[in-house]
Amino acid sequence: MKTVVAVRHVAFEDLGSFAPVLEEAGYALRYLEAGVDDVSALAAEPPDLLVVLGGPIGAGDEEDYPFLAQERAVLAQRLAQSRPTLGICLGAQLMARALGARVYAATRKEIGWSTLSLTAAGQAGCLAELGPDRTPVLHWHGDTFDLPAGAERLASTEVCPNQAFRYGRHALALQFHPEVTEHGLERWFIGHACEIAATEGITVERLRRDTRRWAPALERCGRRCLQRWLQDLEATC
Repeated sequence: MKTVVAVRHVAFEDLGSFAPVLEEAGYALRYLEAGVDDVSALAAEPPDLLVVLGGPIGAGDEEDYPFLAQERAVLAQRLAQSRPTLGICLGAQLMARALGARVYAATRKEIGWSTLSLTAAGQAGCLAELGPDRTPVLHWHGDTFDLPAGAERLASTEVCPNQAFRYGRHALALQFHPEVTEHGLERWFIGHACEIAATEGITVERLRRDTRRWAPALERCGRRCLQRWLQDLEATC
C-alpha cells in the first residue's frame, strides 16, 4: 500500500476533505505532529507522498521553532529527488524557502473567502477545479513568497501574486486552503480567535456566514482538484 505522511502544526489544521480522497486512492495515512514527532526521520524513510500543512507560525521562525529547519531540509531533499510533495499555506511557504525563494510579510493579511486568478498553466491542470467559475477558496495567511527559480506560477490574487506553483511534475504548493470543510472550520474560529479579533474587517460572524455559503462548493471542487493531481502523479510515475 502507498503511504502518505502529513506534517501537522496545529491539531485543527488537518487534511480535512483531502483525507478520504487519499484513502480512496489507496494511501495509508499517517500524521506527524510538528514539534513533537521527529520530522527529520522522513529523510531516511520517505513516504510515497508528503503533505506539509498550515499553521500560525512563519516559515522563517526557525530560532523559536527549530523543527522548521528539519521540515525545510526534508522538503529540499524531496524536491531535488522529484518525490511527490504537497504544501498548503505554511507548507507552501516552506517549499518556497526550501527552493531558495524569499518568504516575507504580505502587504496585508489575507483572511477569508475569495476567488483565484489562474494562469494558463493553472487552467490546464488540476487547479482548473478551483477556478473563479467554480468556487472561491479560503485564505488564511499574513506572509507570502517570491516564485522560486524553476517553478511555474499557477494562481494569484490581488494581495499575493504567488498563490500556487508547481515544481517539476511532482510538487505542488498552495498558499490558500482547498482542504477545509464547513464543519472543520468551526475549530479554526476557536483556535485563531486572537488573530481574528486583531484583524480589521474580520469577524467570526462574517467568516461563518461566508463559510456556510462557499464551503460546500469548495469541498466538492477541492476533492476533484486533489483527485486530478493524484491521477497526474500516477501518469508520470
